[in-house]
Amino acid sequence: MSFIIFLAAGFFSGLLGGMGMGGGTILIPFLTIFTGVEQHVAQATNLIAFLPTAAISLSVHKRSGLIDGGEVGMIIIPALVTSVLGSLAASYLPGDVLKKLFGIFLLVLAVKGLFTLKLSPSK
Repeated sequence: MSFIIFLAAGFFSGLLGGMGMGGGTILIPFLTIFTGVEQHVAQATNLIAFLPTAAISLSVHKRSGLIDGGEVGMIIIPALVTSVLGSLAASYLPGDVLKKLFGIFLLVLAVKGLFTLKLSPSK
């Protein structure tokens, strides 16, 4: 049964990651809720799973002409710096704190999504 859960988690997180929406929003809750994986391990697993997903997605989006090299350059350095800082912070924080922070992050995303949701008028 756990194989199917891992397969589903990988499928849905890859689908979201490929669309640029963050597969970790699916993968981390799947791992912690359905398989009992500790928060630190789930977040580290997400980072490992992100690498091939990001490489493939980047290649597809680049070939589609959706990436502007100049804009990407301005994002890379701050993203690398904050990734290091965030990883260091996460390694020192207790798992319960990480769970709460991740839950708050997901709630903020959900609320933001509700307020930015644009319904098309019915015909």
